[in-house]
Amino acid sequence: MVELLSIVGAFLAIEGALYAGAPSAAKKLAFDVSQMDESVLRRAGLVALCIGVGLVWIVRG
Repeated sequence: MVELLSIVGAFLAIEGALYAGAPSAAKKLAFDVSQMDESVLRRAGLVALCIGVGLVWIVRG
């Protein structure tokens, strides 16, 4: 549970740094993502999921 909360905290810190450091870029990115086709978003999500699982597997392996 501690690890999960650490991961959530790290995610929030990175997300907050993006919004604090480059709010206009974050808004543009959100707009661009909202205009993307769902199939592209789905594929990008699956790739990110696989990379994330692979990275955790390597680090924890």
